Amino acid sequence: MVDSRARQQDRQGQSDRAAADDQNRGTHTPPVLGAHGAPERYLRAAPDEIRPAAARIAGIFDLDEPAAAAHAINALLAAYPARPMLVQFPGRPWSMHSRPPETADPEYWLLAKAALALGLWLSDRGRCAWGRCAAGECGRYFIDTGRRQPQKFCSTPCATRTRVAAHRQRRA
Repeated sequence: MVDSRARQQDRQGQSDRAAADDQNRGTHTPPVLGAHGAPERYLRAAPDEIRPAAARIAGIFDLDEPAAAAHAINALLAAYPARPMLVQFPGRPWSMHSRPPETADPEYWLLAKAALALGLWLSDRGRCAWGRCAAGECGRYFIDTGRRQPQKFCSTPCATRTRVAAHRQRRA
């Protein structure tokens, strides 16, 4: 009974993630960009316009050696310069953002923003505080916001699913 309920919840979670992925593949970028101050023209960008930038960012997320990550981030900062500035969104504290040139295309905009954010994150944490989910079937990336043990999973469901599978395998 518990086993079938867990499988049903797992299938529902996978279905929900797939539906969200399908929605994000539409003609508009994910709403998170708007919540972080993206200008309207970037919110209307087609996925093909930002896919190359996402691939470059994913390449950095795949790095776990700080020196290699710093080198890759420095290369982005050099190729996609933008002026840093402090910004305060309603109800939020001041935070550092970058201001790419007004004529920047969506790829440039995303890479300039990501380069500054990842550079600040690496310098603050002193390590690559990001990664790819360790749940074999997941493959999503995450930013490690914890202060204790390094994060291995993108979400609690992925961590639980992996621990339960390991437990069942040991008992089998």
